[in-house]
Amino acid sequence: MDLQVHQTGRPPATLALFCKVVDNFGDIGICWRLARQLQQEHSIAVTLWVDDLPSFQRICPEVQLALEVQDIASVTVRHWRDQDGLFSPDDIADIVIEFFACNIPPGYIEAMAKCNPRPVWLNLEGLTAEQWVEGCHTLPSPHPSYSLAKHFFFPGFNDKTGGLLRESVLDQQRLAFQADPAAMSAFLSQFGLSQADMDATKVSLFCYPHAPVKDLFDAWQQAAAPVVCLVPEGVAKDAVEKFLGTPAKAGASVRDGALTVRVLPFVPQQDYDKLLWACDLNFVRGEDSFVRAQWANKPFVWHIYPQDENLHHVKLRAFLNTYTAATDNLIALSHVWNGMSETQDWSTLWQDFQTDLPEIANLSITWQEKMTSIGDMTSNMLKFVSAIRLASTKDTV
Repeated sequence: MDLQVHQTGRPPATLALFCKVVDNFGDIGICWRLARQLQQEHSIAVTLWVDDLPSFQRICPEVQLALEVQDIASVTVRHWRDQDGLFSPDDIADIVIEFFACNIPPGYIEAMAKCNPRPVWLNLEGLTAEQWVEGCHTLPSPHPSYSLAKHFFFPGFNDKTGGLLRESVLDQQRLAFQADPAAMSAFLSQFGLSQADMDATKVSLFCYPHAPVKDLFDAWQQAAAPVVCLVPEGVAKDAVEKFLGTPAKAGASVRDGALTVRVLPFVPQQDYDKLLWACDLNFVRGEDSFVRAQWANKPFVWHIYPQDENLHHVKLRAFLNTYTAATDNLIALSHVWNGMSETQDWSTLWQDFQTDLPEIANLSITWQEKMTSIGDMTSNMLKFVSAIRLASTKDTV
């Protein structure tokens, strides 16, 4: 470890990010975006430790499953197999982040305690609009055995939290893409969309298996205007295959009534952003696609990760109470989509929601401006790290 970096107060040079994949693509999706932004925008040498390479490969085809260590986009990726391993202070990064309390190896923590000065240790928490996080954001948690403190860092929706993950060029890229009809047409046509499909209401569908997809499909089949649903391979597999009457493989497509369902290949992150930008409505799930949908400036419906005792319903209500684009009909559909209420009339639920789409799209711009004013999560996190390092330097003087 470069002690001179700490002692002179210069920016941190290295960072280790530990990720255990629980929600197949959300966890690694967030960590991969964060790792790339740290390297590309802040010139920090990042080592990403991840336990599930196959899930990682779905969003980043460059991942080689057989390699223990590999370099991808100038980020060092290490296959995190277990909690074993011996580490020395020279192995420890200036900043150590565990994503969502994933419990990094004991040997790594022991080596952290031997560093002088200590690395900055963060627990990057999950995203929620619940008010309690404002009191917990940046709080320290002393280690019971070592002279170490881990700080909690919460992304969020106001300046009392860390904000949302967002690259500096993201808005510029989105605006350029959405202002170029030829680029959008070329992007969508690679998935087999015809001009008629592009003129229809285009919906991307990314949800958990328990979502009431069949009911939604039934409503779309009876809709007054054509709907084209674009669903990644493996998502809502049972409902999609029942509609198609064939295996839900990439390239499969069937039209029934007003609804056309097309199965897409699982695309890399950059192309998923383009999919969100090109669609009129996005159904998203978990955290990563949820955040990207907010930056897309398009209406979206969130399928929240299920938790015991329906704690996810509390989180959904908290967000909808905060979200400036949450019209009554968006709230109604979100509640039904997440099992918080029931409806016997999906067609009316969809029709009422569809009438709000222009208003929601307009309000989404205001929401994005509000989120942008908070600053991006990565920059906010590094400012906090600098404050900790400065305080640590003063304490040792």
